[in-house]
Amino acid sequence: MKGYLWAPSAATQLSEQGDWESMAVDAVGNVIEFWGFKRNQGRVWAFLYLRDEALTAAELEKELALSKGGVSMLLRDLERWGVVLRVRKQGDASWRYKAETDLLQMARRVIEEREFSFISRIRADLAQARRLAEQDPAASKAKIERIRRMELLAEATEKALTVFLKTSRFDVGAMFDLFRT
Repeated sequence: MKGYLWAPSAATQLSEQGDWESMAVDAVGNVIEFWGFKRNQGRVWAFLYLRDEALTAAELEKELALSKGGVSMLLRDLERWGVVLRVRKQGDASWRYKAETDLLQMARRVIEEREFSFISRIRADLAQARRLAEQDPAASKAKIERIRRMELLAEATEKALTVFLKTSRFDVGAMFDLFRT
């Protein structure tokens, strides 16, 4: 098995941090980017989560070597998803930002905000594709059935996400059953 050799990226110029903290911040950034978000959204959240204190936008700019405008946009998105919270210290006029620490709650918010609308669009597109295929004399019954199975998979995914949001359990068994027939 190949080992993973970490080297700080050009963007990782975290002051007063050990390599372990930079590595963790970059790792979360990479995972977040893999999931289709901005890498720096993950880095900002991870940095705040590890520091476990509310920091100003200026402190985030300095610590993460990001621009003022970049930090502003990142924080706005992270606040909208409820993964970063804006707070004020008593007697301080500056807004500070802290990470949501309930990881399950954070995942729920992101799923509600992003994944449900995505699955809904997929389901609508597949339903439309099936209707068009059913009207096309050149479309075989086998192809129409495969589209129907893809619709069932999207529906099962949506149901699994709903169950996860209600119970914090994610059961993919029903999805696998669709592929066994």
